[in-house]
Amino acid sequence: MFEGFRAFDLPGEGATIHGVAGGAGPPLLLLHGNPQTHAMWHKIAPRLAERFSVVAADLRGYGRSSKPPSDADHVPYSKRAMARDMVAVMERLGHEDFMIGAHDRGARVAHRLALDWPQRAQRIALLDIAPTREMYRHTGEAFAKAYWHWFFMIQKAPLPEQMMAADPEAFWRWRCGSGAAGLTPFSEEALADYLAAFRDPATIHATCEDYRAAAGIDIRHDEEDGGRKVACPVLALWGAEGAVGQCFDVLDLWRQRAEDLRGGPLPGGHYLAEECPDAVCDAFLEFFSEQSS
Repeated sequence: MFEGFRAFDLPGEGATIHGVAGGAGPPLLLLHGNPQTHAMWHKIAPRLAERFSVVAADLRGYGRSSKPPSDADHVPYSKRAMARDMVAVMERLGHEDFMIGAHDRGARVAHRLALDWPQRAQRIALLDIAPTREMYRHTGEAFAKAYWHWFFMIQKAPLPEQMMAADPEAFWRWRCGSGAAGLTPFSEEALADYLAAFRDPATIHATCEDYRAAAGIDIRHDEEDGGRKVACPVLALWGAEGAVGQCFDVLDLWRQRAEDLRGGPLPGGHYLAEECPDAVCDAFLEFFSEQSS
């Protein structure tokens, strides 16, 4: 799926991170969402690599990255811990500062990275999220129905893990195929990568820990920021047919978190990089090229 890219397994900060790297130019880190892997970028990474040094990585707990043990506060799966991994990996690849394009859970990692390491994040593009604290704070009936997994996966272990592990492939297909586009956005190669990862009980547990962290330690970190905003330019894009844009005023919420913001809807649902890859790629190229011009 990533012809011309080279695979890597590099130490983060407490986890080994798997990914691929290719291209030449200013560094651009791509981060995936749940329950996926770096494979979600396969439709646009080759085109981005014509202009950038592209790194697409599996977050800790996902794909072929390691799944470190957690603790009572789920700190090892906090977005701060995940962001620290990516800072370390990019540094080992020779990139002291870089841009980030990220989706879903990965976009939450990008948000935290830009706050904790402002000197590293040059600009960030976020796909189909609003800030975590605000999404929980403003949860209504429509959002709760669409994002029921947010409340299911944070339940005490091992209940959600056991239920998902009973038939992980069926669970993945049902959850990710429930949008208007069904499973059609996912290529056979990418789907095989997602399902192979999700069949591993360690992956299922780690993804639950990711969500448990989001409902606890991540919110605590947000509140400790004291209203501090992301300093670098932020591009917020969301699916016109997805729940995030229908349930929240995405730009208004991000204005509370970012000093330099732009964005808007794209014609798709949640899995934008696979539903409308040309639109995502065009938006990324325009936004990230401003940094390198």
